[in-house]
Amino acid sequence: MNRQDSFDLHAFLGSASEGCTILRCEKGETVFSQGATADSVFYIHWGDVTLSVSSRLGKDAIVAVLGRHEFFGEGCLSHQPRRMATATALVECKIMRIEKTRMARVLHEEPSFKELFVSHLLARGIRNEENLVDQLFNATEKRLARVLLLLTNFGKEGRPEPIIADIGEETLADMVGSTRSRVSFFINKFQELGFVHYNGRLEVHSSLLTVLLHDTPPIGRLRPPAHAPRDGIG
Repeated sequence: MNRQDSFDLHAFLGSASEGCTILRCEKGETVFSQGATADSVFYIHWGDVTLSVSSRLGKDAIVAVLGRHEFFGEGCLSHQPRRMATATALVECKIMRIEKTRMARVLHEEPSFKELFVSHLLARGIRNEENLVDQLFNATEKRLARVLLLLTNFGKEGRPEPIIADIGEETLADMVGSTRSRVSFFINKFQELGFVHYNGRLEVHSSLLTVLLHDTPPIGRLRPPAHAPRDGIG
């Protein structure tokens, strides 16, 4: 049996071991802060994590939302001395913290793990490009639809999952790059069109994909009033 065959990928990612620690994070808990020492990589067993950045003027922006079976904090592997963003648990999470030296050693020694990690980096790169295009060219309703579909794991293995009830409009507005009033307006319109359903939990139907596939979304050229209502999911 060669070394590659003897490496148990699921065991390595599934339990604490040398250089690996399992973390249980509550909703809103900070995993690491912008400017902190970058000394480890993280792997999400379950839950969702946001990556946000703060400017010197105090403005905050969510730049990524990561979910189950995704890595983050990998910048330390490319000699990044400080964290470029703040990682926060969007919901209760189970996360593995892998020390930088341990991560580098396993990547060097285990081809199966290296293949998994490279696939993750490629997927993240593609998603970052899509996010940039989304922000530059798409209207608010399309950006919101895309965020909701990503949060429900649409297009990934398994069935889409309902979004947790207490993800507020302020958080969604940060993800979309818009205001809470506009997000509330379009959430209500999505409900009227049957794309989402809210009854204690926000459930997203696959029909919401039509908002992304049409040059002119089903909502048409409707625009929220200057003082759009704030009712909805917040």
